[in-house]
Amino acid sequence: MMNSDELAAKVEGQVSTETPAAEAAQNVAAEAVQPENNVEPLTEGEVKLPILHSKEEVLARAQEIAQSEEGSDRQELDMLKQLFYKFRKAEQLAERAAFIEAGGEAEAFMPQIDPLEESFKEAMQTIRQRRAEQQAEQERIKQQNLQRKLAIIDRIKEMAASPEEANKSYDEFRNLQNEWKEIKAVPAENATELWKNYQLYVEQFYDLLKMNSEMREYDFKKNLEAKTRLCEMAEKLADEADVISAFNQLQGLHQEYKEIGPVAKDLREAIWSRFKAASTVINKRHQDHFLAMKEKEEENLARKTALCEQVEGIATDELKSFADWNAKTEQIIALQAEWKTIGYAPQRMNTQIFERFRVACDKFFQLKADYFRNVKDELNGNLEKKIALVEKAEALKDSTDWRATGDALIRLQKEWKSIGAIPHKHSEALWKRFIGACDHFFEEKNKATADQRNEENENLAHKQAIVEQLQALLEDPTQNDAAQRVRDLQKEWNEIGHVPFREKDAIFKKYRVACDALYKQFNLTAQTRRLNNFKSNLKATVSENGTASLNRDHDRMMRAYEALRNEIQTYENNIGFLSASSKKGNSLVDEMKRKVEKQKEELKLLAQKIKAVEEEMKKGDA
Repeated sequence: MMNSDELAAKVEGQVSTETPAAEAAQNVAAEAVQPENNVEPLTEGEVKLPILHSKEEVLARAQEIAQSEEGSDRQELDMLKQLFYKFRKAEQLAERAAFIEAGGEAEAFMPQIDPLEESFKEAMQTIRQRRAEQQAEQERIKQQNLQRKLAIIDRIKEMAASPEEANKSYDEFRNLQNEWKEIKAVPAENATELWKNYQLYVEQFYDLLKMNSEMREYDFKKNLEAKTRLCEMAEKLADEADVISAFNQLQGLHQEYKEIGPVAKDLREAIWSRFKAASTVINKRHQDHFLAMKEKEEENLARKTALCEQVEGIATDELKSFADWNAKTEQIIALQAEWKTIGYAPQRMNTQIFERFRVACDKFFQLKADYFRNVKDELNGNLEKKIALVEKAEALKDSTDWRATGDALIRLQKEWKSIGAIPHKHSEALWKRFIGACDHFFEEKNKATADQRNEENENLAHKQAIVEQLQALLEDPTQNDAAQRVRDLQKEWNEIGHVPFREKDAIFKKYRVACDALYKQFNLTAQTRRLNNFKSNLKATVSENGTASLNRDHDRMMRAYEALRNEIQTYENNIGFLSASSKKGNSLVDEMKRKVEKQKEELKLLAQKIKAVEEEMKKGDA
């Protein structure tokens, strides 16, 4: 008979914890199936129990036992009860998960009434009543047996007290011995004392029995042969591989030994010592076996505790993707498989360590279910956003406002990229709708703007030719009309129309580099000419009018200098706030930078003019 912890562990093997609560009901039957014709192998002290896959099978087995006239096994009844309510609990968890998934509040969930539960209770009540009746009947029979054996002892006691009648009562004595052997179980609390009294008066009877030596010796001889046979059988049990079986067989031999009459006085101690020595060997093996089992159970407890710690140590807050959760799920499934390979823990801890492992696994799978549900909600939210973008794109695909619609579709494409994943079953179809609408518009746009692109390509070729001519001037600095030629090419450049947008910045950069190099090489900067003209005009003004107007000109230029410097600072601040994440943004920033550089040159020229005025003022003061 298994104890409650062993039974709980057995049921544990039929109702797995490898899945979260919501999936337990679907997996109970599958994981309960074992090999060898659906019957688990026997372990020591167990009866063979069938594997049951559902509540219906459990109920059917209980009803079968209730209707049978055979005795019911307590171990099987305990297993049926625990297994029925394990299945029932799994169903309730599945119902609760479905209720919550459908939008219900967890606190409002009420499990449905199970119609099978009442039938199961009725069957179990019937079995309990019959078991109680059977136990009462067995107890009544034991009491009857006790009274019969007490009567036999009293009679043998009377016979042993009358030596002169012993020989005459020998046949009656042998009949009483046979009757004693036929009487079976008595109450356990009376068995030992009853046997001692029986043995005492039997030996007294034999000691006082005055029978002829031939009959006496024959009786002793037969008893000696019987006890010698039991000694040999006990000694052979030392070679029995099954320690438990050997121990149980030894108990039967002891019972049989007690029921055999005495041997000759000079042999009694020797034959008993032999039998006792053989028994000691079996008892020692039995004791060692259970000590080894205890050590193994402690080792199993340590291994199971380590598995609990591994599951409890999983940092679920670090799992950020399906792949992360699935990897940890595989790890836990492997730990559950390893758990099943480990035997029982000590009785005091077996149920407790199993509950700890089950709770840790259930917690992980519940968190996984929550994560997947949240991700599902996010995917559905993304799906709604992308459906809205598809509808906008399809509404714009036939527009002929090429620039505005093109910009709008580009914005939609950027927004599409910023939205996360959607359910896989909708992904491809929705993307085809979206990109199909965009492609339709841009194909129509390309057809309508083909002539414009040809003109822009011709303008690009024209500007490339101007850049090449400027570079040629840069390589031949001896030309007398270089400055005029540069001005003519710049004028021609400004008269050319648009070039392809993607080539705009590159060709302008080449043009700007060539022009700047020419200004530097030929000393053609406008600032130098303007400064020289200013100095010449300044000298002419001083010659005609004197230095009286210099102070007024100086103050005017100082105000202009401060205003221009503030304007440059404002531009530079604004450049720092501009976004340059696109080509268009970069072009605007570059244009502003060029304007700032031009203003800085103007500021430098103004500073030189102020200096020239101050020098003339000093000359006048001298």
